[in-house]
Amino acid sequence: MALTAETESRLYRSLRAAAGAAAHLVALGFPTAVAVLARPGSSLFSWHPLLMALAFSFLMTEALLIFSPETSLLRSFSRKVKVRVHWALQLLALLCALLGLGIITYNKHLNGKAHFVTWHGLTGLLTVLYAGGQCAGGVLLLYPKLMKNWTLAKLKLYHATSGLVGYLLGCASLMLGMCSLWFTTSVTSISWYLAMLCPLLTSLVIMNQVSNAYLYRKRSQH
Repeated sequence: MALTAETESRLYRSLRAAAGAAAHLVALGFPTAVAVLARPGSSLFSWHPLLMALAFSFLMTEALLIFSPETSLLRSFSRKVKVRVHWALQLLALLCALLGLGIITYNKHLNGKAHFVTWHGLTGLLTVLYAGGQCAGGVLLLYPKLMKNWTLAKLKLYHATSGLVGYLLGCASLMLGMCSLWFTTSVTSISWYLAMLCPLLTSLVIMNQVSNAYLYRKRSQH
């Protein structure tokens, strides 16, 4: 029997809610697993994977999920509050990423190793720089009058789109990190594949959220 439009809509919302709930769990679970694996404090390097996992798996994911109509932890709050929390989480994510980058750079210096010679290193550097630029670009949304030839709606759209690119870069950097010798010697077999699925899942949820927001804006313009 064919599903009615209302039933399909409810099913779709339920699936989005379930995927969002899974993204919340993964966003917290992945850095927790990395913390257990890295044992922060056991060495200088041990802080690098934890800080990067916190930045791009937990803080940045939660900063973006705040605007999800189904899975936001602040659904009952005003958009103004959501924007402020989004800003705070993104700044914390950038701070963690900068600390993680600084630690791995200094650690390589101490051990006489070359800097940014792997895909993981290059992607990580690009991601941190991009995140800094994205945070700076977000200031334009707070002061849209600085861009006289741009409407606030366009600024929001471009900020969300460029933010998605930055988030995907962060997920790619995490996945490349899981291909490193340190990770592959500690995590093997099915556990490695499950770990790789974590950033894939959250990136799919965030992409769906951004695409739906874009389609909603397009419909509202007609």
